[in-house]
Amino acid sequence: MSKIDLSVMGISDKLIYMAEDIENSLKERFYKIDKQEEINELRVLKAMQDNKLSEGHFASTTGYGYNDIGRDVLEDIYKNLFNTEAALVRQQITCGTHALNLALSANLRPGDELLSPVGKPYDTMDEIIGIRESKGSLKEYGISYRQVDLLENGDFDYDGIKAAINEKTKLATIQRSRGYSTRPTLSVEEIGKLISFIKSIKPDVICMVDNCYGELVDELEPSDVGADMTVGSLIKNLGGGLAPIGGYIVGKKECIEQCAYRLTSPGLGKEVGATLGVTHTLLQGLFNAPSVVASALKGAIFAAKLYEDLGYEVFPKADLARHDIIQAVNMKTADGLIAFCEGIQAAAPVDSYVVPEPWAMPGYDSDVIMAAGTFISGASIELSADGPLKEPYTVFFQGGLNYGHAKYGILKSAQYVIDAVL
Repeated sequence: MSKIDLSVMGISDKLIYMAEDIENSLKERFYKIDKQEEINELRVLKAMQDNKLSEGHFASTTGYGYNDIGRDVLEDIYKNLFNTEAALVRQQITCGTHALNLALSANLRPGDELLSPVGKPYDTMDEIIGIRESKGSLKEYGISYRQVDLLENGDFDYDGIKAAINEKTKLATIQRSRGYSTRPTLSVEEIGKLISFIKSIKPDVICMVDNCYGELVDELEPSDVGADMTVGSLIKNLGGGLAPIGGYIVGKKECIEQCAYRLTSPGLGKEVGATLGVTHTLLQGLFNAPSVVASALKGAIFAAKLYEDLGYEVFPKADLARHDIIQAVNMKTADGLIAFCEGIQAAAPVDSYVVPEPWAMPGYDSDVIMAAGTFISGASIELSADGPLKEPYTVFFQGGLNYGHAKYGILKSAQYVIDAVL
């Protein structure tokens, strides 16, 4: 955008000049992201062509959804894209948390133990596991939980993991992204090493990866390095900003069959589930996803550099490698966190006039503020930001369907922070 465009949109000259300098310094990084986007677009395209995707697959089904060829080809495309034996891709999966709960509850039985070798999972997993009491938790069904925290330097505690694995250990859950923490996001290579280590101790442990926010960031996915199940949401990366709802689980055939029977009913599995006209949108969103993810990555790097230059601590730093689309910034105070989110909301195409407020959001242990003026409600592949109202008051920024909007949103957040705090 030109100087006058940004100034008309409420951005100060200081931030406009900073943005120009930052973009000039990031040209090489952005070029590499563009090349990765090309690779991932070809991956998606090949999966669609190999499965002979046709206009007939866009037809809608109702009721039971028997013999829905569009639903079946969608899952075959995901299976090819992730190089797995099977895939479950359904709009009946309401969100990423639901997909994770489905994968866990389908493949664990009373007396089994769940292991997290990467520390505490994301907050919404607490009630699933039973860390916080909740009806229907794994704990209620006699499934125990054990975790091994990362070392202070962020490395895996291999000795601790080895000691934690026992005869009851059935499934290891590996969260790729940082969640509401500032620990490093895990690379696919690191995930592969961890899975190999776990299976060297107990080969029959099911290794599940929470892949939310990481899809199409790298050329490989966790399923390429040994994950038995890879799980995510369709209103994040793979939905490309078009998917209205949904989640996916890809992996070993036996694991996916268990998930299908839990999602629908024993005896029915994948055979039912009407698509109600969304197949076209899910497929087109997937086709757009590499471009959208690339834009979000550029926005995250731009945000890191801008807030570094403003004197804030950022995770990861602007010059470090990226393994997901999330950028965390330690805002230091509650006022700073709130101002950041207000700026993101003010930059939105939808509900830009709304002022976000912290509230007791279900699944979290503190008030949370969320900014998401999105076309798809809560879609965090669109320009969005959120964070818990507790120390160290870290905000988590992600998304942007195109780089221009991501850039403007970040500048708008900085303008709000400067006006309210600095």
